[in-house]
Amino acid sequence: MTDTAPPDPHIWLEEVTGEQALDWVKARNAETVAELTGSERFETTKARVLEVLDADDRIPYPRRRGEFLYNFWQDAAHPRGLWRRTSLEQYRSGNPDWSVLLDVDALAEQEGENWVWKGSAVLRPDYHLALVELSRGGADATVVREFDLRTLEFVADGFTLPEAKTQVSWIDEDQIYVGTDFGEGSLTTSGYARVVKVWRRGTPLAEAATVFEGKPEDVTVYAYHDRTPGFERDIVGRYPDFFSSEEFLRTTEGDLVRIDVPDDATTDVHREWLLITLRSDWTVAGTTYRSGSLLATGFDAFIAGERELTPLFEPDEHTSLNGFSWTKNHLILVELSDVKTRMEVLTLGPDGWSRADLPGSPDLGSADVIDTDPDHSDEYLLNVSGYLQPATLLRGEVGGELETLKQAPAFFDTTGLTVEQHFATSDDGTRVPYFVVAGPDTSGPTLLYGYGGFEISLTPSYSGGLGRAWLEQGGTYVVANIRGGGEYGPRWHRAALRENRPRAYEDFAAVARDLVTRGITTPARLGMQGGSNGGLLAGVMLTRYPELFGAVVSQVPLLDLRRYHLLLAGASWMAEWGDPDEPADWAYLKEFSPYHNVHSGTKYPPVFFITSTRDDRVHPGHARKMAARMLELGHSPYYYENIEGGHGAAADNAQRAFMSTIVYEFLLRTLS
Repeated sequence: MTDTAPPDPHIWLEEVTGEQALDWVKARNAETVAELTGSERFETTKARVLEVLDADDRIPYPRRRGEFLYNFWQDAAHPRGLWRRTSLEQYRSGNPDWSVLLDVDALAEQEGENWVWKGSAVLRPDYHLALVELSRGGADATVVREFDLRTLEFVADGFTLPEAKTQVSWIDEDQIYVGTDFGEGSLTTSGYARVVKVWRRGTPLAEAATVFEGKPEDVTVYAYHDRTPGFERDIVGRYPDFFSSEEFLRTTEGDLVRIDVPDDATTDVHREWLLITLRSDWTVAGTTYRSGSLLATGFDAFIAGERELTPLFEPDEHTSLNGFSWTKNHLILVELSDVKTRMEVLTLGPDGWSRADLPGSPDLGSADVIDTDPDHSDEYLLNVSGYLQPATLLRGEVGGELETLKQAPAFFDTTGLTVEQHFATSDDGTRVPYFVVAGPDTSGPTLLYGYGGFEISLTPSYSGGLGRAWLEQGGTYVVANIRGGGEYGPRWHRAALRENRPRAYEDFAAVARDLVTRGITTPARLGMQGGSNGGLLAGVMLTRYPELFGAVVSQVPLLDLRRYHLLLAGASWMAEWGDPDEPADWAYLKEFSPYHNVHSGTKYPPVFFITSTRDDRVHPGHARKMAARMLELGHSPYYYENIEGGHGAAADNAQRAFMSTIVYEFLLRTLS
């Protein structure tokens, strides 16, 4: 690509831990802390938000592994957290007797590391061994260590991997699939695994046998073993880009048999079934199945070439599939109808698949299946909440009654508050839904939140911190379900892909204008907030629509669309935005890249950029360079960079409370 643009004068800020860059960060942090913290309101709000995060009576969300319910818990006494488990009988009680498996705080102190819990893979069906992932400071890169759930100790000479963006999964007690940094050429340009190997216990990692390789330009590769008795299978695959994949059945002889579905479809294998979720229309044997549909077929028959497909879900203009979960004998569908949750349970009988409503969905809230037990039972755990409705954890068995397991406390006063859904009309005539949480008096500040990317849906949920720090302060809260998300399925996402990305920004601007037209707020009292892809949204609102907002918050953002694909995991997102090295793509990217569209002499609303030094997904250089560019041009952005925290920008509850409060303080001061 011929590049006539001048050199980037702030590229030195991309040196994540460079001395000069960190000195700049420390100076900006000190300015922001001095300006926004220390007041009585700040200290009170921070303490009240931390109280929510550390509350002993919040729901300890479990995951069933065999006879036990597992949970990871953080509170004031355990800021790094406890991995623990209990029985269902104990969990039902008011004060469960938890068995602590791993104390991350104690481990961090013992080893002199700032460990952050990143999860575990527990070996089925006995659940006595686990592959535990720990991160330094919250980064995506993790250390993997084998843990014995019988002795509650790390396994001496067990499966252990150094820090990397690693993928691991069990095959059996003595073998695992591993994709990691094996050395030169083993990673993709996105920084993820390009090679998958089988590693046998007691052998050096260097002797692990390669079973699958992707291409250097792929996003990543993967492999897993299905241990379901009678249906044991090995699956390997690659992601050429974020939204396409090639998947193969790996036979016992090591041969690879393609699971021949469209590249942009996703698959799920359960017992004898193959489920196929379509992102685009698919014509098979003269029948066209719509984008957004869920199809079922027999796995073995499909591999053998048969194409008898049964639609289990077909979208319309108002509905989409938000997820599904297997129990042992049933399939639960979670659907959205104009961003409101509906659930169905499907059962295969002699006459084919039957369906029935699954109870539990609220009117203006959301319901999510957080766990099932597909190996052993038809149990499911359901989390139900809304903007003003604290979460309730329900347990059911398909066909039986729902049981309330846990009820979260109400952390803020909802007296007089209501939730309403409205629709704004975007520039091209598209109706864009949004939710408004407000009291009878909306003369206070309004905060508009959005994301609009990667087919992710924003559904109603309860936040005690938001309630205390914003709604109780007289604020109005708004969530915009703009294109690029998944609220109406793949078509809603596809409408804002690549060169169509401005449709998402037009949608968000339309919601901002609609709020003013309805008399809910004014531009001077309207703030907006977004993180990650939403941080890019915030950057575009700042530079393209500055007149619509009184304040902008851009968190862990992407802002330099010329270089994003060269920084950390950025190359993996080119299917979403485009390739800046392609002239045709850069022609449209440069029109909304915030870093390239900020100017001197333009009046911008106050803006706050927030990131993390340890974010190894979205490079902190985006926020650093944007703030430096604005300072260079005579503007006065706020900036804060947490040293820990990864892409979440916080590693423990104290950091989360501080980061939340400093944002709310900025908004309250700016919009009042």
